[in-house]
Amino acid sequence: MSQLNKFKRYTITSALPYANGPLHIGHLAGAYIPGDIFVRYLRLKKQDVVYVCGSDEHGAAITIKAKKENTTPQAIIDKYNAQIKTSFEEFGISFDIYHRTSSAIHHDLSQEFFLNLYEKGEFVEKYSEQYYDEDYGQFLADRYIVGTCPNCGYEHAYGDQCENCGTSLNPTDLISPISTLSGKAPILKLTKHWYLPLDKYQPWLEKWIDEKDGEWKVNVFGQCKSWLKSGLQPRSMTRDLDWGIDVPLEEAKGKKLYVWMDAPIGYISATKQWAIDNNKDWKLYWKKQENEADESCLIHFIGKDNIVFHCIIFPAILKAHGEYILPQNVPANEFLNLEGEKLSTSRNHAVWLHEYLEEFPGKQDELRYVLTSILPETSDSEFTWKDYQARVNNELVAILGNFVNRVMILMHKFYEGKVESSSDVITLNDNILNAQIGEFYDELERNLESYKFRASLQNVMDIARLGNKYLTEKEPWKTIKTNPDDAKEALHNCLFIIAHLATCLQPFLPGTAKKIFGMLNVEALDFGADIKLANGHQLNPSALLFAKVEDEVIGQQIQKLADKKQASAAAKQLALVPTKENIDFDTFAALDIRTGTILTAEKVAKTKKLLKLTIDTGIDQRTVVSGIAEFYEPEAIIGQQVSILVNLEPREIKGILSQGMILMAETADGKLSLVSPVDALHNGSVVR
Repeated sequence: MSQLNKFKRYTITSALPYANGPLHIGHLAGAYIPGDIFVRYLRLKKQDVVYVCGSDEHGAAITIKAKKENTTPQAIIDKYNAQIKTSFEEFGISFDIYHRTSSAIHHDLSQEFFLNLYEKGEFVEKYSEQYYDEDYGQFLADRYIVGTCPNCGYEHAYGDQCENCGTSLNPTDLISPISTLSGKAPILKLTKHWYLPLDKYQPWLEKWIDEKDGEWKVNVFGQCKSWLKSGLQPRSMTRDLDWGIDVPLEEAKGKKLYVWMDAPIGYISATKQWAIDNNKDWKLYWKKQENEADESCLIHFIGKDNIVFHCIIFPAILKAHGEYILPQNVPANEFLNLEGEKLSTSRNHAVWLHEYLEEFPGKQDELRYVLTSILPETSDSEFTWKDYQARVNNELVAILGNFVNRVMILMHKFYEGKVESSSDVITLNDNILNAQIGEFYDELERNLESYKFRASLQNVMDIARLGNKYLTEKEPWKTIKTNPDDAKEALHNCLFIIAHLATCLQPFLPGTAKKIFGMLNVEALDFGADIKLANGHQLNPSALLFAKVEDEVIGQQIQKLADKKQASAAAKQLALVPTKENIDFDTFAALDIRTGTILTAEKVAKTKKLLKLTIDTGIDQRTVVSGIAEFYEPEAIIGQQVSILVNLEPREIKGILSQGMILMAETADGKLSLVSPVDALHNGSVVR
């Protein structure tokens, strides 16, 4: 039994994409296909729903992109907002509005939120030391700082998040931080900001999130509990930036709102604009109502890297404001990998949506089907072009398309496409089929309402499998000669299976469903509709729903990825890290680099890149944590001589005190290699 009717209306959001680059299939699998499936289902169930999204157009990522392309932030957001919006429209994501956080209505609402919390005394004002680039004379936003992740050892983590392991960070967490502006180590400088005391909200957040146990996905609930267990700290809601929304305080001139203060408010401002455009009351979709039963159900569709912002920070902001509803669910997905590797925008290792739409015209549903089949709902999953080909050919063509095509061809061959009977109204005349289809509907709705979209798509495909099985058993192409009435009834029943199939396909493959309804010559049907045909109903001509994907097409796409990888490596080789400023001999002489031998090596628990090494330096035996686990198996490097900086100040990494740093060389493709002496030397030999 559907649980949808317990809510008056639905407010559905998908994560706001940064307007600093195009969309790729990882974005689709994370936040947009799941959201679109769910919203289309709600509409078929006649629910009051608004589906909002828009470009996130503030933050350091935009300004970094502008610097790289030697242009302005405004030019960047205008370029990518247009591209992203067009890609969504062509792919068929059915937002009610796709908005922009650069709009005046969004700026006003974000400033209203800030002032509301400020006037209530919710912020903590304090001075803190933040990284500052002396060469450029400016404080560094989180994304202007890169360094080694303390969690996984990834050496290109940003100041707010490690894109390798997904850990949310503060800039001061990074090991060996570097400014992306000057390429130099930044200094710490005093500045004043306004902080949201998340620690104050921790008791409330713990109680609220505990209430979601069993309702939220395990991965979402677990990440939230992990954050809470670590203890929440005040988080700055302002930044020293020159791009973004002005902090609406006289004493804060030149400062901007933290992007995660304004970005989720973009959901609300988008709804406000939609309401203005459609003569609606936006408050019904976001504000608390006198009667709780009249409130909207808020659901965020996101990727796992945004869990903390949507489940902890944004709810705390909404709670502090006091007038807004809180999310009922945040069904975040894990990451999608590509051909055995992580998707990477920097390395151009991605299947870009706008390129797919150009190279596979009219094939939106094929990509929707494949991505829905492999959605990373509870763990990371992988897209490969060979799997794309297999799923299209063996499932869409051989199962779904084959069933519809066979039935339509036989109807036109035997009856010229006319549905005739002795009754005025024709219905599905098979109790067993009716019962089976009813069971499919029940399971489909349970899965959809539990955000199990992979399973729900298979429920729909099972209807096609049922149809193929029924058609094969009835053999109307044979019985048309021996028992024409049975043949006609069997084909009529198949038409009703097709109608149910088209109905259930609408959330998943909307273009395909529309084609099927067109062939049946009936209007699109809602879930639960009573399907009937009038005597004499005329079908439209049959057409193939899907075409086989040939090996040549797949080979071209695989080669395209290989070419991109090669080009990326070549570009990286050309774009060598610039030399640092000259130093005097005394500075170099202060570095005490010795030869040493690795005595033991083991992986650091709960990390992908870190190895714990014991090294005989000739002076002593000491522990060093190094981010080389991706390139060396622990047992393979035991006994190997290395070069080690022995007078580096010790630092704790993942609870282990690291007492030095081994020297590594990085290749153009990012591979790390140990710097070892050619000839065996006594441990402790000085490297000059």
